[in-house]
Amino acid sequence: MQTDKKNDQLGPEEKLFSGVLLLNAKVVGLTLGVIFGLGIFLATNWLVIKGGERVGPHLILLSQYFIGYKVTFLGSIIGAAYGFALGTICGALMGWIYNRIAAFRQ
Repeated sequence: MQTDKKNDQLGPEEKLFSGVLLLNAKVVGLTLGVIFGLGIFLATNWLVIKGGERVGPHLILLSQYFIGYKVTFLGSIIGAAYGFALGTICGALMGWIYNRIAAFRQ
């Protein structure tokens, strides 16, 4: 087994920081997209099933950003699609930025 002489000369703190793992930006994006989409889908359907006089006065504010979204079952599917897209973009961007910072620090 061959050892890296550069790592043998480093102290414990330098070894810790040199071993930073990089993220797979696509996987982070996909995961966050599924979480956002599922969250909006479940929250909307919970309010639809719960019912009442005014259904989801706070959640209806998403219609300002998500065109076509309403607190209905069809709206929950539209909101899930928007949530998935937004989560995927945000997660991939976060993974990409993290990888750039980690590469810069090495």
